[in-house]
Amino acid sequence: QLQLVESGGGLVQAGGSLRLSCAASGRTFGSYKMVGWFRQAPGKGREFVARFNWSTGSTRYTDSVKGRFTISGDNAKNTVSLQMNSLKPEDTAVYYCAAGVVGGLSQSNYPYWGQGTQVTVSS
Repeated sequence: QLQLVESGGGLVQAGGSLRLSCAASGRTFGSYKMVGWFRQAPGKGREFVARFNWSTGSTRYTDSVKGRFTISGDNAKNTVSLQMNSLKPEDTAVYYCAAGVVGGLSQSNYPYWGQGTQVTVSS
């Protein structure tokens, strides 16, 4: 069974940076191929942020974070990171790491989830 743990959240001023990390245990990310980051802002639904294809290294981002966020994988450490630069108050949310075989934008394609880490961006 794959278990995911996120870390790296916190409070940052607008324009600042944070790096989130998702560590896997139980199995390797390579067993599931797709790793995604989602976020849920207060009073809103959970939305797709970015995903990493462990097999090809390809990435995909939602439009609002393109050019600011970078998702990457570390095979040796069995972790996936989300580097977030030029943060905006609207990036404030709980960020979740998820893994699955199918991947894509839909949450239903990711059966394994972490507990989430809070990111707060002050104006």
